[in-house]
Amino acid sequence: MKLGYIKGDNTKHISPKLSYNQQQQTLLKIQMNQVRSEENVADLFTKSLPKDTFEKHVKSIGMRRLSKLPRLM
Repeated sequence: MKLGYIKGDNTKHISPKLSYNQQQQTLLKIQMNQVRSEENVADLFTKSLPKDTFEKHVKSIGMRRLSKLPRLM
């Protein structure tokens, strides 16, 4: 994001209109922050994680085992 739009062999298929986030950052309307994998809850849904990191993320989003939920009947 800090470098802006780069046109090269690997990015030539990316439309310049997708540089909206970079423009907004330049205008100081948004701020980009790097999030470490250990703290990124989205990693729970996108990659395999070590057991302790997985359990930490599961707990942080409030996910519970079906067997631990109260019965309705």
